[in-house]
Amino acid sequence: MAQQVQFRRGTTGEHSTFTGAIGEVTVDIDKDVVVVHDGSTAGGFPLIKESEAAKTASSQTFTAGQRGEITALTNSAGSVTIDFNDSNNFYLSLDANVTSITLSNATAGQTGSIFIAQTGSYTVGGWPAAAKFSGGTAPTITATSGKYDRIDYAIYDSSNVQLVWTGNY
Repeated sequence: MAQQVQFRRGTTGEHSTFTGAIGEVTVDIDKDVVVVHDGSTAGGFPLIKESEAAKTASSQTFTAGQRGEITALTNSAGSVTIDFNDSNNFYLSLDANVTSITLSNATAGQTGSIFIAQTGSYTVGGWPAAAKFSGGTAPTITATSGKYDRIDYAIYDSSNVQLVWTGNY
């Protein structure tokens, strides 16, 4: 017969005041999870149950709002690079005209928004060939200080980033 191994166990409340040894494993009997300790953090680090982990290869139903960060873009001498590995959502505060835009790391299926805040009467141009606007023409960004425009995007492939503009917010 196989050997039975039993770890120290306790309630969530008991774990909150317990500092286990480095590498010690205990069991939280309220949450039914394993807790790993580092020798200094009271409560340790509870591990997630497989049933509660998001799985990328299956459909998910979220029961709470999901959020993505908004990453600031920089206008460097008229050039802006949008690196889609950085985020799904971007923010550009116009403090000068933009004459060249580079889209990097475009991956099929990614979607998001680019928020543009006008601080003067600056223009945005120089969209690459991969940027596909409805009607085939890039929009004229709102030129009123204090106004915002939004460009929503969906990436079909690295050569086809479909963009929809709404403006003058």
